[in-house]
Amino acid sequence: MMRFVIIMSLLSLGYVGSANAQALGHKLEISHLTGDFYVYTTYQKYGDQLFPSNSMYLVTKAGAVLFDVPWDSTQFQPLLDSIAIKHHQKVVLCLATHYHEDRTGALEFYKQKGIKTYTTRQTDLLSQQHKEHRAQYLMDGDTTFTIGQYTFQTYYAGAGHSADNIVVWFPKEKILYGGCLIKSVEAKDLGNLSDAHVGAWAKTIKKIQHKFPKPKYIITGHQDWTDTRSMEHTLYLIKQYQRKQQ
Repeated sequence: MMRFVIIMSLLSLGYVGSANAQALGHKLEISHLTGDFYVYTTYQKYGDQLFPSNSMYLVTKAGAVLFDVPWDSTQFQPLLDSIAIKHHQKVVLCLATHYHEDRTGALEFYKQKGIKTYTTRQTDLLSQQHKEHRAQYLMDGDTTFTIGQYTFQTYYAGAGHSADNIVVWFPKEKILYGGCLIKSVEAKDLGNLSDAHVGAWAKTIKKIQHKFPKPKYIITGHQDWTDTRSMEHTLYLIKQYQRKQQ
């Protein structure tokens, strides 16, 4: 798969070289997935190291669509600028897949920019309870969007990483945007379990596997996203965790 990475600095002077970006620290990385689809990665401190958070955007004839937001708040505007420079498009819609900060932290910022922001009603309730940012528009159930020439659908299979986590499916391209519900093959454990429903997680993953068989791409919420065995690996990590609890 052809991939390229653009690393953006906080400066508004355009793109910087890889060496300079490393000197400044990780900021915003944009990787081409396929066609008009791009994965973007931002970083935050997790424990004593920088940890990557993956999100995605799609460029359509009607504008760009964000799936989740940058984890690093300093990159909210640089992401918009990057899309404008590279694709000559404005972001018109942002959809967050659960209520945690790495998915919803920029919703208010983007709403103020005139971007339509969406979450499920369940995510909105949890956002209110936990004082996280909320979307302007709410989905009451699984929803199909058509933006420009592209169609995609949201799907809630059940609890896992959180009670409200949804995935997004692109039927024509067979892309599954899994967010934090699906663990990277690079993951050594299930990660943040503060809101997890581990007992339901495996059933949720299996429902997704049944509904969307043989995806060509699976985008995980964190770490490496290039290996499509990530759902099987998530099931392995769940079993491993449950054995340790016995």
